[in-house]
Amino acid sequence: MAFTASNLSVLAYANNFTLWHYTTTDDTAAITGAGHFNGAVDMLRVNDLMIINIDTDGTPSTKFYIVTGNTGSSVTIAVYA
Repeated sequence: MAFTASNLSVLAYANNFTLWHYTTTDDTAAITGAGHFNGAVDMLRVNDLMIINIDTDGTPSTKFYIVTGNTGSSVTIAVYA
């Protein structure tokens, strides 16, 4: 499934940092795959944190992710460790 902008919301913003929430029916592989968040390239910044509710129509889980890259046309995220 593609990125859905209406499922992305700001939880907190301060000092050029944003904590986001996103919910999706996609699984982990889909959301960490190439280009999933490209539709939010103008909003997501490197080191922003995301709380993502994953696979909400299957085996739901919640994980923290960090924005690891934003080239201006492509966004990458990874599990926050």
